[in-house]
Amino acid sequence: SSHEHKLNFKKSKEVCLSYIQDAMLQKQWQRAAEFLTCYVESLEKDYSREHIGPSEMIWRIGSEILWHHSHSSMKEFNCFIEQMKTLGVKRYLKVCLEHVFHLLCNGQIDEAYQNLSLAESWRFGEQTAIQDKEMKLIQAYRGLLDYYSWSKQKNILLEHGKCVDGFADLSVEQEMHSCFRKAAVNLKEIIKIPGVWDLFVKCYVDLLEFYGDHNEAHQVLNEYAYNSKFPANPNAHVYLYQFLKRQGESKKSLISALKILHDIVPSHELMIDFSTMLQKSKKRKKRRLGLEVIFAALDYAGWKENVKAWSCLARQVKQIVISEKHLDWIKQEWDSRKDWWPAFHFSRYLAKRNWQENKSLSYEKALVAGILLGKDCKYFRYVSHQGCKAQVKRFRMLKKFMNRHNPVHLRISG
Repeated sequence: SSHEHKLNFKKSKEVCLSYIQDAMLQKQWQRAAEFLTCYVESLEKDYSREHIGPSEMIWRIGSEILWHHSHSSMKEFNCFIEQMKTLGVKRYLKVCLEHVFHLLCNGQIDEAYQNLSLAESWRFGEQTAIQDKEMKLIQAYRGLLDYYSWSKQKNILLEHGKCVDGFADLSVEQEMHSCFRKAAVNLKEIIKIPGVWDLFVKCYVDLLEFYGDHNEAHQVLNEYAYNSKFPANPNAHVYLYQFLKRQGESKKSLISALKILHDIVPSHELMIDFSTMLQKSKKRKKRRLGLEVIFAALDYAGWKENVKAWSCLARQVKQIVISEKHLDWIKQEWDSRKDWWPAFHFSRYLAKRNWQENKSLSYEKALVAGILLGKDCKYFRYVSHQGCKAQVKRFRMLKKFMNRHNPVHLRISG
């Protein structure tokens, strides 16, 4: 019967899709391509309407297969994607964007720019208004390529300086300013929309800084970092901090930018800078925060062998021990870590490995271990013994320091 035929057809189509999925997951691109061919042929008899149309399915699967298939070429991909553009008006701009990404990945920048320009001029009744966001993305990526052209022209001017032929130099400069104007307009528009626009913001700020518009650059970065309509984004605070540093802003401004970054990502690499700045402050509250920041960073596995981080912590705890002031700061940080830091950072296995791989790291960690756990802890005993045996002066001094201040660890451990 007709009904039974439709059910069988639907079932076979679903099975075909599952085979395609299985082949793609196993990276069997030739097999996936063969099943996709069968699927496309079967759609000629399919009159059903599904939530995701067949054309979108073919576009997404076909793009993935052609991108990974060992025998596919850019020419074949271009041909395929042009066919996909004609299959669905609603997806036209999305397909155009994907086409551009593939061209850029293959280094075809001029072709990508041409495709973006064609997409920007696309109009199709009400669909133009519905796809407003996609159109803004098209314009934004065109702005990004204008920035790329501007950057190339800028480098030519900076590398070669003034040419003997003034006309050639003037031509490059005019082209550079033309690219700047086009890039600035499109980049400025996209970063007004709430979202994550890291690359676009960086490029726009670079343009503004080059032409000396530091106030506008500062305003853009402030808006990107602090506007509540934008999603929380650690990079926004990184860019603001880096800009403030380039501009020679006060330490108060730098600390303010990094404080929010610390709240979002306590393991960020800039936490060493943050802790160091806080430690140099005359305010006790900030020095206390500096100790908290570096302890928190070392809670993460990615910092376990970071010499700068351990040096930063060693310097701070040593200063506190020598002055015998604020030992309670160390105690407060250690109380929440004494159950797991010894195994995490100060095992004999790590002492042996650190000594073999990086003696500077083992020295800094041994100092911290000695203060927190005492001179009898496994890490300190192994490293100080190896250091003294190797007749390294600073390890002998470390041992003397711990002998003199060993009672401190009893006060810290309670």
